[in-house]
Amino acid sequence: MSRGPLSRSLGALLLVAVAGTARAETIHVKIDQIAYAPAQISAHVGDTVEWDNNDIVVHTATARNGAWDVTITPNSKGSIVLKSAGTVQYYCRYHPNMMGHIAVTE
Repeated sequence: MSRGPLSRSLGALLLVAVAGTARAETIHVKIDQIAYAPAQISAHVGDTVEWDNNDIVVHTATARNGAWDVTITPNSKGSIVLKSAGTVQYYCRYHPNMMGHIAVTE
């Protein structure tokens, strides 16, 4: 049975659509005993980073480059979606010794 041009075109389009689809992930970072764990993560553009504050005090995840500033109250979560590739250093505004690092690739 021969496939016509329309069938071949649809098959090629489907293959391109499936190959080009990236699946975004959620990366979890715990905040416990005034520290991020893990402190260094790797991610891709479009991934979500979610911080889970297990401490009894408020923390932030504040990008040193000013790209984002997330306040995370005790026993709650805060998150961002990574919009661009690069290295992001972040810290807690209330506890500057808390530092993290995200390596973001395409």
